[in-house]
Amino acid sequence: MTDKTLIELVGQQTQLIVELGEYAEILHWGKKVSGDLKSHRMALHRPVPYGRLDTDISMTLSPELGRGIFSNPGVEGHRGGQDWAPVFFISNIEHQKAGVVIESEDKIAGLVLKTELLLDSNDVLKTRHTLTNNKSDVYQVNRLANTLPLPARANELLTYYGRWVHEFQTVRQPLLHGGYQQENRRGRTSHEHYPALVAGTAHFDEMQGDVWGFHFAWSGNHRLRVDVKADGRRYTQAEVIYFPGEIALNQGESITTPWLYASYSDSGLNGMSHHFHCHVRETILPREFKDKPRPIHLNTWEGIYFDHDPDYIMSMATQSAEMGVERFIIDDGWFRGRNGDKAGLGDWFLCETKYPKGLQPIVEHVNNLGMEFGLWFEPEMINKDSDLFRAHPDWLLAVNDYEQPTGRNQYVINLQNDDAFNFLFERLDYFLSTYRIAYIKWDMNREVVQPGHLGQAAGHHQIRRYYQLVDKVRKKHPEVEIESCAAGGGRIDFEVLKRTHRFWASDNNDALERQTIQRGMSYFFPPEVIGSHIGASHCHSTRRQHSIEFRGLTALFGHMGIELDPVKEELTEKQGFERYIKLHKMLRPLLHSGRTWHVPTDDKAHQIHSVVSSDQSQAVVMVAQLAMPTCALSGHLRLPGLDPKAVYRITMLDKPGNYDDIVNYQPPWTESGCELSGAWCEEVGLTMPILDPETAILLKLERID
Repeated sequence: MTDKTLIELVGQQTQLIVELGEYAEILHWGKKVSGDLKSHRMALHRPVPYGRLDTDISMTLSPELGRGIFSNPGVEGHRGGQDWAPVFFISNIEHQKAGVVIESEDKIAGLVLKTELLLDSNDVLKTRHTLTNNKSDVYQVNRLANTLPLPARANELLTYYGRWVHEFQTVRQPLLHGGYQQENRRGRTSHEHYPALVAGTAHFDEMQGDVWGFHFAWSGNHRLRVDVKADGRRYTQAEVIYFPGEIALNQGESITTPWLYASYSDSGLNGMSHHFHCHVRETILPREFKDKPRPIHLNTWEGIYFDHDPDYIMSMATQSAEMGVERFIIDDGWFRGRNGDKAGLGDWFLCETKYPKGLQPIVEHVNNLGMEFGLWFEPEMINKDSDLFRAHPDWLLAVNDYEQPTGRNQYVINLQNDDAFNFLFERLDYFLSTYRIAYIKWDMNREVVQPGHLGQAAGHHQIRRYYQLVDKVRKKHPEVEIESCAAGGGRIDFEVLKRTHRFWASDNNDALERQTIQRGMSYFFPPEVIGSHIGASHCHSTRRQHSIEFRGLTALFGHMGIELDPVKEELTEKQGFERYIKLHKMLRPLLHSGRTWHVPTDDKAHQIHSVVSSDQSQAVVMVAQLAMPTCALSGHLRLPGLDPKAVYRITMLDKPGNYDDIVNYQPPWTESGCELSGAWCEEVGLTMPILDPETAILLKLERID
C-alpha cells in the first residue's frame, strides 16, 4: 500500500487525523478544527535536519527499529533469534463510523499486527493491538505495547504513587528531556502504581491547559512510559509486562493487548474527568444495574473482625436498618477455620461452630428488614493451614522447589489449574445458589510472587483466568453485584470495572486521608463506583479522631456506607450516622448522575468538590479544610459548571458543630443564604468562611425559575 489516505475521527470536542500509507501515523490529536485535511497535512510536513537519517521518520502507532524509529519498539520478540526487528506494511483498512481497524503484515517475519483506534462521542479514544504468528515456528513475544503520540507542548506530567491505606496520591514533574517510566510487578493493579497518568501543557490545572489523560485497562503487571525523543517529539506507551518465556505464539495464535484509554481536553483536568466519567457510565459499567440506586452499605469488618456470633450479627443488622442502611455485608471470618488471618482461606464452607443454625436465618432476617445481604470472599487466596492446601498443595501459584514469602499469611491459588478454577467456581456458585445473596465483596489481600504454572512464568495468564472466573460467576448469577477489593485500592481499573459494580478505594476510613484518596481516584472514576464509608470516630488505620460531620461529608461523595458495630455505638454517634445516611439518600440522584467538578482553591489548605446536575438546575458543594488556613482569611469560593444566565439560591446544608464558636462571626450568606447568578458564582464567588482543620461544610444550590 503506497498511496496515502487521510481519515478523520471526531468526538464532541476532539479531532483525530490519521494518515495511512505504508504505516499509520496520527498527525493531530486535539481540539477539533475545521478545514481541508490535505491542507492540514501540508502544514505538518517536518524538515529533515543534518546529522540524522536522510529521510523523515514518522512516529507510527507501533514504533519499529527496522524503520529507523529510535524509540521504544512497539513489538519486541524473536523466533529462535530470528525475526527480531519486524517492519509492518498496511495490508487492509476498515474505516468505521467511530474508528478504524488497520491490519499490517511483515511477510518476512511471518507476523500480522492488527491495530484498533476508536473515538467515542464522549471524546475518549481507545486503542489496542493484536499480534498473530503466521509461521510454523514459535514466535516468542517479549513486549507488545500500545503507543500514542503527544505534541511538543505537552511538557508536564501528573502521575500516581501510593501504598496500602495511602492510595491514589498524585505528583507533578516536568517533561522536558528523557522521560518517565513506572513499572508494576506486584501481580495486581497495585496500590503503588495505579495504571494512569496525565500529560499536559505547563502548569495545567483543574480548569485550564491542554491535557491528555491515559488509563491502561489491565489488572496485573504493567509498564507506563512517556518519552521525549532527541528531536523533541513525545509519545506515551502502555503495556503488560510479560515475564521471560510467558508469551510463545504457535502458528495461527495471537496475543491482544489490553485497551489503552485516552482523552484530550482543552479545559484542564475537569474536562478530562468529564470525558472519562461519561464513558464509564455509558459504556463500561454493567448495564443491568445502571438505573438502580447504589445501596448504602454496612460492612461488619471493623465492627467485629473475626468474632462472629449470629445473634449479635442479627442485632447489628436490626440497628443498621433502623439507621437507614440498605445492604448488610458479613465480612471475613464466616467460614471453616477462620478465627484469624493465618488459617482457613480456601475452605469455603460455612463454619458450623460459629453458625450452628446455618446462614439462612441471618439472610432471612436481613431481607425481612428490607436490606440486601452481602458476603465476603477471597477466592484467589489460600492459607497453608487449610484443608484445601493439605489436600491440594499443587494448587499454589508458585515455582516448584522455591519457597516464596507470604502476604497476610497467605498464598495465591493457580487459577490456570482447571481443578482449582472449577472448585472455586463451584463454591461461589453454591453460596449464590443456596442463599439470597445480592452482593459479593471480592477481596485480594496480597501481592503475587513467582506466578508460575507448570514451571513457566504465568502472570499474564493468571489475570486472564481471574477475568474468566468473574465472568463465569456473573453469567450464572447476573443479578449479583460484585465489589472489587484488593486490600483496599489494589485492583482498580476499567477492565475489572466491566465485570464489577463498585471499588473499595482504600482500607483507610480516615476522613482526612480519604479526601486525598478519593480526589485522586475521581479524576478517572465517577462517584457512584467509589466505595466510601463512614468509619468509627477513632480510625482503625491511623488512630486519628474526626467529628461525625467531617466523616459524614467525606463519605457523601461516593457510593456511601458505614463500617462499624452499631450495637456498641453511643446514641449520639448513631444519630449522626442516620443523619448522613438520610442526606446521602436525598442527594444520591444528583451525586450519581451529575457532573463532577474539582474546584480550584485560593489556599492549598482547602479542597473543594462539587457535583452539578446535567441540566444545571442544582448543585452540591463540599468545602473541606484539610489543614490550618494559610492566612487569617480564606479567599473566595468560585463555582464552575453552573448556567451563567440562571439565578441560584445558595444554602448551607451541613456545617461543623463548632462553626459559630471559632470566630466573631462568619460570612452572613452562610447563615441566611443568598441568591446569585451562575456567572457571578464562577467569576467572583462567595467569601469563604473560617474553618478549623479537618472540618467541612456542605452547600446546596438550586436554580430559581
